[in-house]
Amino acid sequence: HIVVKNINVGGGLGIDYNHPNRQPIPNFKDYFDTYAKKLKLRDGQKLHFELGRAVVGQMGSLITKTLYIKQGTAKQFAIVDAGMTDLIRPALYQAYHKIENISSDEPVETYDVVGPICESSDVFGKAVDINKAHRGDLIALRSAGAYGEIMASQYNCRQLPKGYITEDF
Repeated sequence: HIVVKNINVGGGLGIDYNHPNRQPIPNFKDYFDTYAKKLKLRDGQKLHFELGRAVVGQMGSLITKTLYIKQGTAKQFAIVDAGMTDLIRPALYQAYHKIENISSDEPVETYDVVGPICESSDVFGKAVDINKAHRGDLIALRSAGAYGEIMASQYNCRQLPKGYITEDF
């Protein structure tokens, strides 16, 4: 006779990485009610959810400064001071994070947005269309609240990123 006290239905509440401003925090009551209607829990049983990025994903952006613009023969690069140590998902498995130049309202240009770490995979985005970038411009990598800071490392003697809370962004 097996007694099941906890039922873990896992995660699955994703976020819209392409349109981070459009998606509010999900209505968890509706989500939980769906399970409550389908599952008949016995006395003493608990239902567990792993909400993860649905709760905090859109609440964080990695803000980085443009170090310089490099013009290549076929493309241009925006080299920023953040690297794969600060947000590893793009380098690790080519995860997409919307990239915006929050310092410029100039016409859009196409860049490969890359970090300063001596690894060829230190890339945040290839062929990214953002407002024209200049040295010192602030670049936002959106939807970084769930896995940015928690997955950061001190590889190459880099400091861990610092977190700040604001309602102004």
